[in-house]
Amino acid sequence: MKFLSLILSPILGLLFLSCLASATNSHQNTFIHCLVNHSQPSHPITSSIFTPNNSSFSSVLNDYVRNLRFNTSTTRKPYLIITALHVSHIQASIICAKQHNLQMKIRSGGHDYEGVSYVAEVPFFILDMFNLRSIQVDVENETAWVQTGAQLGELYYRINEKSKVHGFPAGVCPTVGVGGHLSGGGYGNMMRKYGLSVDNIIDAQIIDVNGRLLDRKSMGEDLFWAIKGGGGASFGVVLSYKIKKSDYVKKPISRKGLEGIWKKMIKLEDAILYFNPYGGKMAEISSTDTPFPHRAGNLWKVQYQANWNKAGKDVADHYIGLTRKLHRYMTPFVSKNPREAFFNYKDLDLGINHNGKNSYAEGRVYGVEYFKDNFDRLVEIKTKVDPDNFFRNEQSIPTLPHRKN
Repeated sequence: MKFLSLILSPILGLLFLSCLASATNSHQNTFIHCLVNHSQPSHPITSSIFTPNNSSFSSVLNDYVRNLRFNTSTTRKPYLIITALHVSHIQASIICAKQHNLQMKIRSGGHDYEGVSYVAEVPFFILDMFNLRSIQVDVENETAWVQTGAQLGELYYRINEKSKVHGFPAGVCPTVGVGGHLSGGGYGNMMRKYGLSVDNIIDAQIIDVNGRLLDRKSMGEDLFWAIKGGGGASFGVVLSYKIKKSDYVKKPISRKGLEGIWKKMIKLEDAILYFNPYGGKMAEISSTDTPFPHRAGNLWKVQYQANWNKAGKDVADHYIGLTRKLHRYMTPFVSKNPREAFFNYKDLDLGINHNGKNSYAEGRVYGVEYFKDNFDRLVEIKTKVDPDNFFRNEQSIPTLPHRKN
């Protein structure tokens, strides 16, 4: 009997794996069939769908994985990737994801410290926006429409093609995606004169949870406010923005304090600090004009960073540990109650939302650090436009808790 059981166990295991693979393929095929049925025949979606069986799947996935921590053999891979070419592809993705209870991750440029736009612990697929990168510059009216799949370098290039005297206040890294950069705030070297990117947005297009394509007028001012610094992926799929061309330290750090910081950095060796000065236009704009609240009263923003080129979890843990030590050391010198943070520099150490019954409480932990008092308004808008919390991720804006009558 022991001999028989030893033979049967591997056979049963193989049968189980075979059934599991068959069920997965069946569910995948049903999902793809749904996508095809809900896309426009004049704009077929099939060429935009990449499954793990497709020879181009890995390259499509990895081309926009900017953080190699999340490009390992153990990183959970998406169910499939949709590289949308048309609005109808986005609409079909939303409809079918809701029907099949799949989590949708929306990726623009992939510059994400925590990989939130392309990594998950649950079955998910990626809606990749990189094909939607049209930029239409209107020099006469000093505006431009830019789709969220475009990168900052492209935006600057297209503006420069039409005008030698216009610019746009945004970041200096040319490969950062417009979608994530603008929806989270968007700061750069011109912010002391012109403010943030979001201070120069005058219209937008978003596809909501019901698949409707909305502009500023049809979405309303609340939602328009929310997607200018509150993280667009919590509220819908932002298709494009219309722009006008044109930790936070609150008290000076003493000489002794700066000397201590330098000594700590020398001891840690590979931990880096960036200081981004505030003031000027930034101090003139109200903290409630957009969801981005870090305005008057801030001297500069501090960014913590470590870079490495070796693979392995132990190596990653070592370097991340260095930034955590430096972050802790800086506690006496930075803002308190809350210790403020910049949403586009996501930090899962601040808290993770499991999007269950405690979603609001979990979201508030990191939400007040990113958005301060604006968090409550973001939650109210989120509850109104996406009451079932379809657009969600590890640090998305939660909905208000359901209350029993």
